[in-house]
Amino acid sequence: MQLLGRIWATITYVANILTLSPVPLSGGVDQIALLKSHDGSISDSASGPVFKPPTGRTSGPGSDFTCDYSNMVGWTSCSTPSNRGCWLRNGKTGVEYNITTNYEETTPIGITRNYVLNVDDDWVNADGMNFTDAKIFNGVYPGPWLQACWGDTVSITVNNKLKSNGTSIHWHGIRQLLNVPMDGVNGVTQCPIAPGDSFTYTWKAMQYGSSWYHSHYSVQYADGAVGPMTLHGPSSAPYDEAKFPILMTDWGHNSAFQGFLKDPSILLNGRGNVTRFNNSVPATLPIPSPHTLTFDRPTRGRAKRYLLRLINTSFESTFIFSIDNHWLQIVGSDFVPLHPYKNTSVLVGIGQRYHVIVEANDPLASDGNYWIRTWRAPCFLFPDGSTGYETTGILRYGDSKALPNTKEWNVSHACSDETYSSLKPIIPWNVGKPSNDPSGSIGENFTVQFKNKQDTIFPLAKFSMGGEDFNPLRIDYGDPTFLNLNYTGKWNPLWVVFPENYTDTDWVYMVLHGLQSQGGLTTGAHPIHLHGHDFAILQQVGNATFPSGLNLTLTNPPRRDVVLLPVNGYVVIAFKTDNPGTWLMHCHIASHASFGLGLQIMERQANAAKLWPDVERSTTLRAAQEGCNRWNKWWGDCGRWWPGDGSACLAGDRGFAPDSGI
Repeated sequence: MQLLGRIWATITYVANILTLSPVPLSGGVDQIALLKSHDGSISDSASGPVFKPPTGRTSGPGSDFTCDYSNMVGWTSCSTPSNRGCWLRNGKTGVEYNITTNYEETTPIGITRNYVLNVDDDWVNADGMNFTDAKIFNGVYPGPWLQACWGDTVSITVNNKLKSNGTSIHWHGIRQLLNVPMDGVNGVTQCPIAPGDSFTYTWKAMQYGSSWYHSHYSVQYADGAVGPMTLHGPSSAPYDEAKFPILMTDWGHNSAFQGFLKDPSILLNGRGNVTRFNNSVPATLPIPSPHTLTFDRPTRGRAKRYLLRLINTSFESTFIFSIDNHWLQIVGSDFVPLHPYKNTSVLVGIGQRYHVIVEANDPLASDGNYWIRTWRAPCFLFPDGSTGYETTGILRYGDSKALPNTKEWNVSHACSDETYSSLKPIIPWNVGKPSNDPSGSIGENFTVQFKNKQDTIFPLAKFSMGGEDFNPLRIDYGDPTFLNLNYTGKWNPLWVVFPENYTDTDWVYMVLHGLQSQGGLTTGAHPIHLHGHDFAILQQVGNATFPSGLNLTLTNPPRRDVVLLPVNGYVVIAFKTDNPGTWLMHCHIASHASFGLGLQIMERQANAAKLWPDVERSTTLRAAQEGCNRWNKWWGDCGRWWPGDGSACLAGDRGFAPDSGI
């Protein structure tokens, strides 16, 4: 990071927060790479099922992946095209692991999957224009596809080969139950991994579905440090074939550390066209072919059904996804399986994921080609793209290479999450009263607000969500909160720590809203992500000042790990305090998080301190401390700081890390 460059880059932004610069969109390599997993050892006498998961690829790279439940003797795979809700069945008892199994309480017995990710400086041509400041995994963008099966243990060694950046890798949406040190948030759960150093993350695949992994080192992920994850498991509706996960993102051609991205485009799985978002921008390199899905032509009998996995990995863009003349059956949001419903489009906020099933169309368009569209939702006042900018992919039936000429659905372009009443989880929650509110009705209030000229707090302090007082988050890379579980004093106000010291059956309510003194102004719609939990969405209201219209849903409310705080409205969320540790909650617009829009929830601190008491008795805590020692040694030489030529020494610590750090 570089102080002067980043501060200068924010001038346009803060001149009018309601008119954000377009996020640069630039892109990927020609193909997505895959990593093979080295399976853990199993007993020679084991004879449980080993099978290709229906959510895997049918052919091509990665299609040899298998789920391995060898230690579950007497069980068989029970997933069929007509019943994807069943996963494993015991042949003697008839007991199943299926779509109604409470995955918060029980999982199958899988194996250990071992992966290695090298994050390195590189260049990428994603859209016809070079991006020379890329920071990517294993030399490809997006990063390798990580696969595991429900119940597996996943171990990933991350090697930092970057010249002048630290890193830490977050496994987005992973529950990390009793496992906070593996959450991958520098300054919160660990120090950054220093250049030349490595860190091994290990976690349990309690859930199943789709997600992504990404750097949590400031805005680094916007430079390319992202990749897809699939945890294979059941589905709430039948399908015949699963397609490769679809990562949608905005992209640009300068480093996110240098400010707002320029010459934007939109990518699907690392492919885009820089001339499409803005017709006046010329390509300087060959433009990659667009991301393409291929469906089989319908024949007699039932049409074939395809599972699509949609993941938004953007810097600042919420997308509306649609395929011309094809209905989407939505069956999962984030890691939560849903009662299926149909729509012609789905809005995907940053960090959100959706599983949708698409049925092959009959009759076909004349040439069998259909546009896949990703509109940028007007969550902030983004500049409009050129006509047709949203045509970012193609669905083909057959070998035609022609561009589609199909007509778009008439879909809503409003910036709002999917209809509240449509998101009905298969496994219901009944939410109890809030323990963090003596009145037992509402819980704690958190105010999202924007203020300019707060650089006395830290250079890029612009956003806060810690209360009515302006309290932007700034973590300490060299002293993460996880190393302070035994601390009994007053927390550093920049760390924005909120203690929640209850029991593992208690509920905490959090009300997120805009500044009450300004009529609930939120400046736009913010995708809010909570680490370490799914949360129930008790109410979500746009253009209303809290508590106007308060009417909480406590019986089987929607739940997920990213929710859109509506424009000038409020959202009420709830979760059980069953996961001791320090958990980050933040806006997933990367620049907003960088400007301080986040906080830490210190959950059951005394219980966390018992799990990880001190470096003498906890090998995990000791490993974290050793990683910090290596980071602090690297950081102590300012000649190594970006851009690595010694110029950063003039700006000092505030120049090296002028933002929140997350």
